[in-house]
Amino acid sequence: MRRIAVSLAAALVLAPATAAADPALERTLARQMRPAGAHSGAYVLNLSTGRAAFRWRADRPRILASNTKLFTTTTALGRFGADGTLITRVLGAGRLDADGVWRGDLYLRGGGDPAFGSRSYATRYYRSAGGTVEELAALIEDAGVERVRGRIRGDESAFDALRGGPDSGFGVSPWVGPLSALSFNRGFADERGRSWQLDPPSFAAGRLDAALEARGVPVRLRPGIGATPAGADLLASVASPPMERLVRLTNKPSDNFFAEMLLKAVALDATGRGTTYAGARLAAAQARRLGTRARLVDGSGLSRADRASPRQIVRLLAAMYERDEREYDDAFFDSLAVAGQDGTLANRMRSGPAHWRCHGKTGTLSNVSALSGYCYARGGDTYAFSILMNFVYPPGARRLQDRMVQAIAAQ
Repeated sequence: MRRIAVSLAAALVLAPATAAADPALERTLARQMRPAGAHSGAYVLNLSTGRAAFRWRADRPRILASNTKLFTTTTALGRFGADGTLITRVLGAGRLDADGVWRGDLYLRGGGDPAFGSRSYATRYYRSAGGTVEELAALIEDAGVERVRGRIRGDESAFDALRGGPDSGFGVSPWVGPLSALSFNRGFADERGRSWQLDPPSFAAGRLDAALEARGVPVRLRPGIGATPAGADLLASVASPPMERLVRLTNKPSDNFFAEMLLKAVALDATGRGTTYAGARLAAAQARRLGTRARLVDGSGLSRADRASPRQIVRLLAAMYERDEREYDDAFFDSLAVAGQDGTLANRMRSGPAHWRCHGKTGTLSNVSALSGYCYARGGDTYAFSILMNFVYPPGARRLQDRMVQAIAAQ
């Protein structure tokens, strides 16, 4: 369903909301919140009127789980814009002879593209190729290279060497996979995703070597790793899918790998070095610019230290609703799962007033369940909501959340 425009001044979005507009809705929502216990909170704002529809312990910060991705993706859009891309390059240290022989090494330098990999993997899982190793091989051949006397070296120096986030002690997490500025097929060792790569830059270099060999461009020495030397010549580059697509691939399925990669990419663009710590600080700063607050330590929400209150999330959603239409062509709104239709909400609210009318971001950890987003109510008004439930049984919490969202959509 196409996004319905709502006219809101920024001052109205950020001003304290007035009293609840519908006591009947407030009573209905309160009935669902009571079983969630004292460690849960919710806030619902009617964006069409600027009035609060419901408050329930709305100002206490809660564990966000994957609602953290709301802050990560709004920061990525703010940094790169909806059309921005992440670039993977091949640079050469050496020279090209008149007979097409590259005398020296080629460096495959990653730029943090989470979707970079093989054409077959990208088409199967992302439904679009984006930048692929096959495209790079073709561009190298087009540049006149017919033979490489050196080796292909994988360069992941744009990011730090930490393979995970704080929840895994910065090691490889089974919920994320190995992080690298030169990720290939999101870190899987095969296209079926049965194991992780042990050395991502070396693995990616090997795939470019194989792609060149497949085009009849032999590489004399075995692939390796290494930082690109100063003065190397750019021979080829490919771009990721646009940021609006990367944000959608993050939010709809709640992809932890994409979220952590985007957070490091934000830091790379801002500081010249991709780190989780710097990315989290930038995401918190972006939240403040949008009139809200959050404590953030990673991009995915796997850490229980990521916290914000329901009111602060709704402030983020309200600010983004207006900015999204003006600046991002609805890239943020369209990245959220649609109730009963796709993403993490495909099997929730498959009937009733919320079906199709509500878009949201889920969040789940052990004893944590969250749902925040937007609803187009039957009466014509648009609502932003955030429901954060901590110390709960997630399947039961999801049932309570769905009833609440159905009630909002029925207004």
